[in-house]
Amino acid sequence: MPLPIFPSRLQCSSSSSSSSSRSSFFRPKLRIDPSLTLIPGLSNDVGRLILSFVPYPHISRIKSTCKSWYAFLSSKTLISLRHSRDNSDTNNLSHLLCIFPQDPSISPPFLFDPVTLSWRSLPLMPCNPHVYGLCNFVAVALGPYVYVLGGSAFDTRSYPLDVPLPTSSVFRYSFVKSVWERLSPMMSPRGSFACAAMPGSCGRIIVAGGGSRHTLFGAAGSRMSSVEMYDVEKDEWRVMNELPRFRAGCVGFLVENEKEKEKEEEGREFWVMGGYGGSRTVSGILPVDEYYKDAVVMDLRVDGGEKWRVVGDMWGEEERPKLGKIVAVDCGKPVFFMLDKDWILRYEMGLNRWRKESSVPKKAHYDKPVGFVALNGELHVMILLDGYNLMDTRHTRQQRKAGSLMIHMYDPKKKTWRSVVSKPPFNHQLDFRTTVMCTIRL
Repeated sequence: MPLPIFPSRLQCSSSSSSSSSRSSFFRPKLRIDPSLTLIPGLSNDVGRLILSFVPYPHISRIKSTCKSWYAFLSSKTLISLRHSRDNSDTNNLSHLLCIFPQDPSISPPFLFDPVTLSWRSLPLMPCNPHVYGLCNFVAVALGPYVYVLGGSAFDTRSYPLDVPLPTSSVFRYSFVKSVWERLSPMMSPRGSFACAAMPGSCGRIIVAGGGSRHTLFGAAGSRMSSVEMYDVEKDEWRVMNELPRFRAGCVGFLVENEKEKEKEEEGREFWVMGGYGGSRTVSGILPVDEYYKDAVVMDLRVDGGEKWRVVGDMWGEEERPKLGKIVAVDCGKPVFFMLDKDWILRYEMGLNRWRKESSVPKKAHYDKPVGFVALNGELHVMILLDGYNLMDTRHTRQQRKAGSLMIHMYDPKKKTWRSVVSKPPFNHQLDFRTTVMCTIRL
């Protein structure tokens, strides 16, 4: 069973500042006094229902209104009530973006609501005093939980010290308990891998491929083909059929078969796109990755035998060197979209080709790293404005704060664009080349 991370297990250094920050992970349980009235003139049942409609990122701001509000908004009842309403109306929950700017054990993740443009920080993830520089991990949401899986990092116990190693660790942040939990590790350590969550009566997470590459090294690290599935209820991993070949730096999506949608995981397919396998050298010195142009699909039906089938090349030799950033949107059926420079491309399954869908509004320079996510049925292109060059180290500490965040939102159904600007609360520059993001409904 998952073990909660208590402050006594998080002593990573002897500094008082580190100790005080770690101790905030686990908060004391607050009991709601039935005699305290939430809203005068209304029963507490009605008051709880009204407060449960407050956008989730704003909850921390209104907690201090009174003792009764603080007790209720800090309790498990809030999340349970919000999710119970979701059973009858899927539009009740807030569709949020969880952003991991850096290693979550040293830089806190944030929740962002694109509707209210509000931000909320989350506690730091438990750290290992021997491991540092975690990157290329995967974050995925399942219910009121965010899972952080694998990644690549440096370990002071290994030699040589400048060689990154993949990790198999798995952590989960519970929005019900407001605490990080350590889960059973993956059977094979990996980073830069494909991953997808399988919601349903028995939640599962499937991972495929990966390797040991670190963001500090452009073309190095191992590759692997192993595939595993995690059972949330049992907190166990099991091995599945391997990928047809080694693949790292890939992305994964879950696609439901419309004819068998009611059978939960029995009508699903797991798609793994892009990535790299082999490598070659330029002039016999510089290593260069060999990127894949195809995709592989696993049939998750009971009678499918969890077998892989190979989808042919998705583009020609002269179209692009590698796959861009990919997201999946539910437009009645799952549709894949790719961001290629300033173009949004749609994947045509029948033709096995990427077709131009729309051009991103040109309101920023596209030589900067750009974020690309799907949220609430829309495509979000995230661009930093007023930022500085990430390679320039001559700026002062005050100048290194993140600039404004321009978000272009595209509705695939209406085929329209709209834009918003938000001010991130980060005290450092956001680099979308290494930032990890996932969506969650709370």
